[in-house]
Formats: sequence, structure tokens, C-alpha cells
Amino acid sequence: MREIIISPGEAGGRFDKYLGKYLRQASRSFLYKMLRKKNITLNGAKADGSEILQSGDHIKLFFSDETLEKFTAGADKASGIPRIDLDIIYEDDDVIFINKPAGMLSQKARPEDISLCEYLAAYLADRRGDAADGRKVFSPGVCNRLDRNTSGLITAGKTLRGLQSLSEAFRERKADKYYLAIVRGELSQNTGFDGYLTKDAASNTVSLGTDGSSGGEHVSTEIYPLDTKGGYSLVRVKLLTGKTHQIRATMQYLGYPIVGDKKYGAADLSRARRQLLHSYELVFKDTGERFIAAPPKDFTDTAALLGLSMGE
Repeated sequence: MREIIISPGEAGGRFDKYLGKYLRQASRSFLYKMLRKKNITLNGAKADGSEILQSGDHIKLFFSDETLEKFTAGADKASGIPRIDLDIIYEDDDVIFINKPAGMLSQKARPEDISLCEYLAAYLADRRGDAADGRKVFSPGVCNRLDRNTSGLITAGKTLRGLQSLSEAFRERKADKYYLAIVRGELSQNTGFDGYLTKDAASNTVSLGTDGSSGGEHVSTEIYPLDTKGGYSLVRVKLLTGKTHQIRATMQYLGYPIVGDKKYGAADLSRARRQLLHSYELVFKDTGERFIAAPPKDFTDTAALLGLSMGE
């Protein structure tokens, strides 16, 4: 028999989903059968799996050690993940903000990928001293994704409470997101785009337009020039909606494509090996809290090469 006590970070989720992560090798039908037979109990009583877990809840698994080992195999998700130094901007008990380097996936695209989520899980497992029996089953999740070759600030939930809080902030637009970009063309005044975005899955690109009758997703972006020189500009972008390739497609649509962006038309600067787009700042409206991710060296070096001032 094994007894588990739910921690504050694991509270808030359904009981059956928790069991599915903890006993990851067991089928759902097996789990429900064990619940019906009271081989799995919650707070000493029979449960059906729909219960919402609370901090301090007791779960008992009336299985042999061999059965537990079989069903929890592979539960240590952080095993085998290389340890890297994450550029952590902020961290508390529930959330963590990271300055993601260009070249790193925010989330897996294929099963064999190692993304920021896996590096973060390994970091947290080391901090908590997780055992290999899968006792900590909550997997950290990112709340704002960036393209592989876009650098900058990513927020993630360390607990279900933190993940839900961040997700609500973005969904309800309680947080403003700002980016920096180096673009081709001299932008002299504030501009922006409010219209519709249509995805082309075959080419993994998007296109913009002002007619929403075709079923595109509404997007809204504001652009503010910070410095302009020699046919290039450094701009600050406020993302009012967050859709795939929104900023990259918007800058192309407006005639100021991002330098180094091979997909959206500005791969004309030999030293820029990726789109020079950086998630720079996050401001929470309710509290006024402001978090900044410093741009990476390739971004600042290119700005200096072009004579563009980074300001503060």
C-alpha cells in the first residue's frame, strides 16, 4: 500500500487526471475499476475520480510494490534531461518567468524533442528533490509560447494554481506584452494593424487582411518606432492578441519585415541568422508589476552594427 498527501501545488485538479499522471502506465478503465473496488481511495472513502483535489487530501493505493513499480514506470519525467542554466527573471512558489534563448522550443513539436518545458521540469525536480516514483506529478506548463527562433520572456506555472492564474491574466488581457524588433525600412511614426489572420497549415505561414468574412482570427498589434537609421528601424511592439506569427506577419504586411526573418521576407542582413524579434516586457495591469527580459547578444550586436540605439 502507498499513501500520498496532496501538496498545495497539486491541488485544484480532478482526481482521475492526477491518477492518470501518477499511474501513467495504467489504462483509464483499470483506474476506474480500482476506484469502484476501493483499491484506490480518497480520504479513506470511495471516489469516482471526478473529485477536485484539495491540499492535504490523502490518497491510498492498495497495490503491491511490484504493481506500483509497473504502473509508475517512467514517471520521473526529468530523468535524462540535460541540466542547463536557465535565465530566470522571476520565481515564486507558483510561477516562474524565464528569458528563453533563440533556438529553444517553448513546447515539444515531436515526442523526441527537448523543449523549455522539459528543461524547466528538470530544474524544478532538482530543486524539490523529486523521487523517481513520480510523487510529484504536476508538469510545469508555459503560458505564452514563442517561436523557436524568437527569444525572450516566457511565463510558466509551477503549480496548477499558478498556471491557472497566468492563463486567466492573458485570456482576460490583464497583462500587456511588449516585444522589440529590428526591421527593414525607416518607420517614423506610430502604426499598427487591426484585422484578421488566416493560417496556411501546408506552408506553416499566416496571411493578414481586413476582411473577416473568410473566417480568419481577429488580431491587433501596435508598433512604436524607437530609433531609425540607414534604412532600418528598432521598434517596440505591443501585442494585443497573441496568434501564431502575428508580429512577423504584421511587420511584413505593413512593409517593415523583421530582419533575418526568412519566412516573412527580410533575410537580407548576413549577420542575422534568425528573426530579430525579442519578447521584452510584461506588465500586469492590476498591480503594475513589470518584468523585463534583456535582449540577447545577437540582437544588441545587430542594433549596434546598424547604429540603432537600444536606449535604456
